[in-house]
Formats: sequence, structure tokens, C-alpha cells
Amino acid sequence: MSVVDLARFMEDLATQSGAAILPFFRAHFGLDDKSHGTDHAFDPVTEADRAAEVVMRRMIQDRFPCHGILGEEFGAERTDAECVWVLDPIDGTRAFISGLPTWGTLIGLTHHGAAVRGLMHQPYLQERFLGDGKTASVRGPKGERPLHTRRCDALSGAILSTTDPRLFAEGQEAERYRSVEGSVRMSRYGADCYAYCMLAAGQIDLVVEAGLKPYDIVALIPIVEGAGGVVTAWDGGPATGGGRIVAAGSPRLHEAALKRLNP
Repeated sequence: MSVVDLARFMEDLATQSGAAILPFFRAHFGLDDKSHGTDHAFDPVTEADRAAEVVMRRMIQDRFPCHGILGEEFGAERTDAECVWVLDPIDGTRAFISGLPTWGTLIGLTHHGAAVRGLMHQPYLQERFLGDGKTASVRGPKGERPLHTRRCDALSGAILSTTDPRLFAEGQEAERYRSVEGSVRMSRYGADCYAYCMLAAGQIDLVVEAGLKPYDIVALIPIVEGAGGVVTAWDGGPATGGGRIVAAGSPRLHEAALKRLNP
């Protein structure tokens, strides 16, 4: 399959998953807690999550039967394959069930374990953020434009985002995060995948997270990197495995954040 056809197929995945999700947004629907009440950790999943992932899995299995799939709701299939699709049907489920539009469908593709293509789709706002690690763009009601990160090199001038500072484990992890947050100009919470897309768009400068799964980050790596940013684990290693992640709009800002996260 050509690069053009692959990009078109990813867009088809976004279109069909969006059609499955939108009837549930700001409507009454079933809601389950995947944590089953353990450790007071609410982990919601909706009918929309499951419906969208079913649609995408069927499309991939029909078109690419030899490809692997890793999805949040229905697990892993053939993840030792050369190409693996990494899917999060609704990243930001808490925002989704609250009626807030800061959620999106994440569609990522890895090749020999490296994240090579990514798409974040927000069907309610009709926005699609796309990247291949070399270039990135956004398409929405105002048309399409390239994405470029902002050239902020110092923590003192940076805008930081994290999903929730309470998600960092008490002790060293939380202390190191607070060291970064205490050095930046401004912090914002609760944007989930949108934070990475706004970093790629040059609206914010730094994202620091912990406890991520591969399906939370793989699709976003090619978007951020394609816009000129850097995404790694806190130790500077690859981000594709999830865990503790830092994304920055410039290499110098990324280096400054790593020094705080690894004193």
C-alpha cells in the first residue's frame, strides 16, 4: 500500500469511528468502571469507546489481516507483527462523559516498534491532527494548515499541561513533577490528548505525564515530532511503551525538563 493510500485509510478509520462515537456525546449512555472500585481509581469506559474500537478493528482486519492491533478496550492481537495499529477510541473519557470536547480518537501505526504515523480526531469539533514524524498538519472547519511548535527554550517562559497532577505517585515522582511545574510560567490541567496537539500547534510548550499506556501516546508521537517537538520517557528513552512521558516544543526545553525530572 502506498503512503497516500495508507493516509487515506487512516482517515477512513477516523471517519467511521467518529460516526460511531458522536451519537453518544452529550447523550445518555451506559458507563462502566474498569477499576471495579479498586483503590478508589475511577477508570470509566462507555458504549461509545467499545463501538468505535469494534469498527476500527473490523476495518483493519479486513484490509490488513497480517497487521497487529493494540487497543484500549479489546486488547492485543499479533503485536509481534511488522506493523501494529495502536488505538484509543476515546482518549479523555472523563471529559467525554462530562460533555467537554477535550477528548479525541487516537489512531497510531508502528513499524518495527517505532511510531511512524499518527492521527488524533475530534469529530465534534471536526478537527483532525495528523503527523508522520517529519511533517504535521491540522484540518478543521477553517481548512488545513501545517503545524509547528513554538520556539520556547526556557522553563520560565513555558506553558505546561498535564492531565491531573494527582496522577503522579506521591514521593519522588510527584516531587519531580512539582519541580518542573514550579519553574514554568503557567500550568493547565485536563486536556488529555489535546495537550499534545496544542503543543504541536505552538499553543503550549510542555506536557508532562505519568502512568500512560502505549495507546495513550503512540498516535501523538508522530504529530509532535512532525511539528518539530520532542517526545520521550522521563529517562530520555522511547515513549512508545507509555509510562512517564515528557513532550516539549524544542530540544532545549526538553533537555531542561529532563534535568528537573532526573535530578
